[in-house]
Amino acid sequence: MGRVTNVVLILIAAGLSLWSFNSGAVGGVSLPEHAGSSDQNLAIVVNLANSVSDLSKVELRTIFLGQRSYWPNGRRITIVMLEVGHPERKALLQEVCQMTEKDYNNRILHGLFTGELFVSPKTLASPTGVRKFVFNVPGAIGYVRRSDLDDTVKVLRIEGKLPDDPEYPLHVDLRGVK
Repeated sequence: MGRVTNVVLILIAAGLSLWSFNSGAVGGVSLPEHAGSSDQNLAIVVNLANSVSDLSKVELRTIFLGQRSYWPNGRRITIVMLEVGHPERKALLQEVCQMTEKDYNNRILHGLFTGELFVSPKTLASPTGVRKFVFNVPGAIGYVRRSDLDDTVKVLRIEGKLPDDPEYPLHVDLRGVK
């Protein structure tokens, strides 16, 4: 009976260790979901023909809030967003727009009603859809996880950093995402 109890206790301890490792808790400290993985960084993408290569977070915010409507070459900016519920969208709203989903929607509706905005952002269901849209629309700007990038879009530097830089400022939090 003593050996069986010891084996059970060892299995329970191993299971708890695996659970805490998988949930991001190491040594009692919870790590950010993006820690150590640039794949969970939020890449800002534009059409390959876009001459812009670097934006500050402030410039990015003015674009996604519709306060800036044109690229330096005079082409109209077309914003493309993922549907509500995507962790990438939540990251953009929190880290760039500094708003909740409700606040962002109210901002867009207000802008459309007052004439400050001409069109609302395009909303697509998948990162593949965002990439295809940005590829086909010269003035488009969107976002995907770094792991969803391919060579059909141009990745912008944000604050001088690309998504694989350890000091890149935009991250997707996947805690609680199934």
